[in-house]
Amino acid sequence: MVGMSGPYLIRGSVSLPEAELMWRFSRSSGPGGQHVNTSDSQVELRFDLARTEALPEVWKARALERLAGRLVDGVVVVRSSEHRSQWRNRETAAVRLASLLAEASAPPPKPRRATRIPRGINERRLREKKQRSDTKRGRSGRDWS
Repeated sequence: MVGMSGPYLIRGSVSLPEAELMWRFSRSSGPGGQHVNTSDSQVELRFDLARTEALPEVWKARALERLAGRLVDGVVVVRSSEHRSQWRNRETAAVRLASLLAEASAPPPKPRRATRIPRGINERRLREKKQRSDTKRGRSGRDWS
């Protein structure tokens, strides 16, 4: 089997540490015909987020908070079984885990600064609204007699 195409970058120069990834393989219910019954192509990838040293502390705290609903004892689990080959499922699971951690450890967005609507824009909106109202009023057949 060919080696993994890692390292899987999370963000910047931080990547998933190969040594901290725990792999489990089982029979998949996905595509593969009779081949499915004999090969362990489903992949379960576990990563101990609570004990890892690979992520900066700030990122780790953010990820632990955001993924709280997904974690079991501080471990995040990703499964993949959409491909027939175990190798491709391994690739998919690792990429999925890296993107999940990147999203969970991302800094919060900057708060929106409230701004006033310029008077000209508001006046134009009201003028167009009035024009539309007049157009629609002109369509009713009340004043035709």
